Amino acid sequence: LCRPMRILRNIVLLISILGFVSCADAKVKEYTLEVVAEYPHDTGSYTQGLFFHEGQLYESTGLNGKSTFRKVDLQTGEALEKMNFDKKYFVEGSVIWKDNLYILTWETRVAFIYDAKTLEYKSSWKYPREGWGITTDGKQLIASDGSANLYFMNENFALDRKVTVKYEDRPIRFLNELEYIDGKVWANVYTSEEIVIINPKDGRVEGVIDCRGLLPKELRDTTTDVLNGIAYNPDTKKIYLTGKNWPKLYEITLI
Repeated sequence: LCRPMRILRNIVLLISILGFVSCADAKVKEYTLEVVAEYPHDTGSYTQGLFFHEGQLYESTGLNGKSTFRKVDLQTGEALEKMNFDKKYFVEGSVIWKDNLYILTWETRVAFIYDAKTLEYKSSWKYPREGWGITTDGKQLIASDGSANLYFMNENFALDRKVTVKYEDRPIRFLNELEYIDGKVWANVYTSEEIVIINPKDGRVEGVIDCRGLLPKELRDTTTDVLNGIAYNPDTKKIYLTGKNWPKLYEITLI
C-alpha cells in the first residue's frame, strides 16, 4: 500500500459504511450495481482522478515515478495523449473547470494548472492541504484530503467553505476520488468497496452504493488495488467506475 503507515493504522478503526447501513436512517438510500457495459482499463494506471469533459474521458494516475495525466480512448483504454510527472510528485485528483485543467499532488501539496484545450502548462500553486480528490459543480472546485471534510474553493484554491461529511452523526473519513453528479457529490471511501452520495450543502450522506464484487476475483492479481475512480458523462448521463490497476472500467447503473 502506498499511503503512509499512519493512514494504514487508522484504517483499522474505520467502521464500514455497510455497518452503518445496518442501523441506517430510513432516509439514507442503499444501492447495489448493475453492470451495463465493460471496457479495457490499463492495469498500469493507479487511478486517482477520472472524469469526462465534452465527451472525452480523462484520467490522472499516481505513484512516485509513475504519475501521469491521460486523455483516454474509452473503447480501448489506451492513452491518446499522456503527460508524465517528475518522480517527486505523487499525482492525485484532477478536473477541468472553465478553461483550466487542475491536477493535485499528494504530500508535496503542489497543484498544477494547464490549459484545458491544449494541455499546455500554465502555472503551479502551493496547495494548502494534502491533495486527494477534486471535482466541480460548475461554480467552484470541490476537494477532499482524506479526512471527513469537503472543501469548496475558487479558481485560486482560496477556501469559500467546508463541510464535514456524516452518516447520521458519524463523520465518514478517507474521502478520496470525487465526482459531481446531478447536484450530489459521489465519493470513494479509500480502501472500502463503498461509494457515498453526499449532499454538498450540509455534508449529509444521502446514499451508500455497495460495489462489492464489481471486479470479479478471476480478474484480480497481486497488483490489483482498491476501487477508485468515478466518471460521469453529462452528455450521455452514463456513469463509469474503475479501480487502481484494474483491467476493466465499468459502465454501471444503480439498483
